Amino acid sequence: MNRVVAWLTSRFHQPAQVVVLGFGLAITAGTALLALPAATTSGEPAGLVDALFTATSAVCVTGLAVVDTASHWSVFGELVIAGLVQVGGLGIMTMATVFTLLVSGRLGLRAKIVAQAETKALSASDIRRVIRKVVLFTLLCESVAAVVLTGRFMIAYGEPFGRALYLGGFHAVASFNNAGFALWPDSLMRFVTDPWICLTVAFACIVGGLGFPVVFELARTWRHPHKWSVLTRITLGVTVTLLVLGTLVFLMTEWRNPGTLGALDEPDKLLAAFFTAVMPRSAGFNTLDVSAMYPSSWLLTDLLMFIGGGSGGTAGGIKVTTAGLLAFVVWAELRGESRVNVGHRRLPDTNQRQAVTVTALGVGLVGVATYVLLALTPHSLDQVMLEVVSAFSTAGLSTGITADVGTAGHLLLVMLMFVGRIGPLTLGSALALNRRARHYELPEERVIVG
Repeated sequence: MNRVVAWLTSRFHQPAQVVVLGFGLAITAGTALLALPAATTSGEPAGLVDALFTATSAVCVTGLAVVDTASHWSVFGELVIAGLVQVGGLGIMTMATVFTLLVSGRLGLRAKIVAQAETKALSASDIRRVIRKVVLFTLLCESVAAVVLTGRFMIAYGEPFGRALYLGGFHAVASFNNAGFALWPDSLMRFVTDPWICLTVAFACIVGGLGFPVVFELARTWRHPHKWSVLTRITLGVTVTLLVLGTLVFLMTEWRNPGTLGALDEPDKLLAAFFTAVMPRSAGFNTLDVSAMYPSSWLLTDLLMFIGGGSGGTAGGIKVTTAGLLAFVVWAELRGESRVNVGHRRLPDTNQRQAVTVTALGVGLVGVATYVLLALTPHSLDQVMLEVVSAFSTAGLSTGITADVGTAGHLLLVMLMFVGRIGPLTLGSALALNRRARHYELPEERVIVG
């Protein structure tokens, strides 16, 4: 493994390039495994596009599916999907670094920098400790969720221990890694009134989507909020705001909709609305029929999916940190301030440019992909936009049109999931092979904006 990492890092000088290559190799390996006859219940090899789409959706922790997971894939195929989800959630470079540690116990500086790019660690010297914590924390959270789900499936639904353990483990991995793969055709709709299932899955998704840097800081300083970093404050603030507002808006919008909340009583409506507000963070499960929602709810879902979860976590989207930074930039500009301040800290100009760049690239990619998919399919703008945003944000929610967009549409969604997982800015950095430092400044000239 040391030789592999050394070879990769010697050929690709930018860490982002190695991350892109790592995810590409994982998708290729997953496609090959899912294309085996043993991966399907029928014993027939899966189509190449179906295998590629499913492998990409798993590695990119999305959850969009062109075939029903439970009926199409065998136990072997489902285990491959769960493994790809786990690998994608932890990050290809994180896994490679862990293997390197196990084999040699040592890390070179370049390998540390590569792992830092994937784990969002703050210094290369902390990589060994950070990765160990990431793996242990991931396994701990998944184990807790698996125990609760396994017990619930056994006690409330009469599943045998082996089957309950399998269901609990699979959905615990999918939940924490924000991948919406479920082993029922209706996702989790049959559990819409079960708080044990819904809240366990929801909180696993939230914790996994907060981001490892935020979780580790909270573990150290949860009693002292005044010591929280700007990253933690923005992540928690925006996350809580989106969850509360999302729950309230879904409640008001869908309250009387007979296809969603209308048939439930008040406590179950609140549970279902909260679960529905959590899932666009990039989780992708659903307890309500997404296709039966009002278009206004689809629009809110698009917005929540596009924002996504926290930086350094398993969620997708442009990240809540990016959205929070943009809000502070707008507020500072409206107030006429020359600097952007967050609490008692000044925001660097580089962070502002990064936030604008990520958002602009995301909006542009979603816009172009929506236009192309509209041209390829007969579906409405609302349905197509939700599908495109879901793929880009690796959310996995759908109105049910995923299987009906054709081969060209599937390949487009594959591209969106890949770019959405590694990030527009990461992909752009990987493609920028030559970086030039400008040794002079041009004369300044202002232009009219707006």
